[in-house]
Amino acid sequence: MEYISVSEFAKKHGASERTVRNYCAVGKIEGAIMVGKTWNIPHDATLPVPNAKRGKIMPLLNLLRREKEARLKGGIYHRTQIDLTYNSNHIEGSCLTHEQTRFIFETNTIGPEGECILIDDIIETTNHFRCIDFIIDNAEKRLTEGLIKELHKMLKNGTSDSNKAWFAVGDYKRLPNEVGGNETTSPADVRREIQLLLRGYNSITHKSLEDIVDFHYRFEAIHPFQDGNGRVGRLVMFKECLAHGYVPFIISDELKMFYYRGLQEWNRVRGYLLDTCLSAQDNYKALLDYFKVKY
Repeated sequence: MEYISVSEFAKKHGASERTVRNYCAVGKIEGAIMVGKTWNIPHDATLPVPNAKRGKIMPLLNLLRREKEARLKGGIYHRTQIDLTYNSNHIEGSCLTHEQTRFIFETNTIGPEGECILIDDIIETTNHFRCIDFIIDNAEKRLTEGLIKELHKMLKNGTSDSNKAWFAVGDYKRLPNEVGGNETTSPADVRREIQLLLRGYNSITHKSLEDIVDFHYRFEAIHPFQDGNGRVGRLVMFKECLAHGYVPFIISDELKMFYYRGLQEWNRVRGYLLDTCLSAQDNYKALLDYFKVKY
């Protein structure tokens, strides 16, 4: 049997080396063997095909839907709602703590801490819970402008921004904005750029994790909404992972600076953002292991 290295296999199949090593470690590449500390892979081995690509719904998505319908507390749905909402909001500057986020989800109250809290933080937190329900319900649907706009409308509905005449809730920005000091697509060009992005993305028959992350980078570079782009973009990433059979991930506060660097350097070194996403995926896999969820 002729074997090749992880780097050779990764280059051959357009995958990251870390992804290939993960596949080897969980037995998803048939015939891969560990020699010392190095994986050797049969030269004719193929890249694993996620469940969604074989027409099956991944066990995680089924479980999220069942626990959502039952409003089960203490399971993976409950934990995903709190962790994804807290971390995504915190990246965008929300002052709510993880404990306060948990109290809002569980009791619809602010919790025991008596600090001054912005009303918009509370509204956007409860809105974000509904956005997660939306992506669970619509995970397998084709990604469209309408779906993305609906997420934005759901996220910003009832906030102080929704009362501003110039702020388009559920629609593209009307004023120029920037992200991380970088210019973004002008308002006049947003619709065309988003349509081009979606056309290219939806033309990919078998989407890889890198394709999903690449879409996220390009979406954030366009920055189509006046505000809420990061949260909508990360919700879309989570949805697309569920749709295409990949374990989804949550960019935690600890990974925030690596995430920003990865977005900044994507066109030069894709590994920065991919490794950050894979680290976040490893953290979510640890949760799935704890809750005995197959992936």
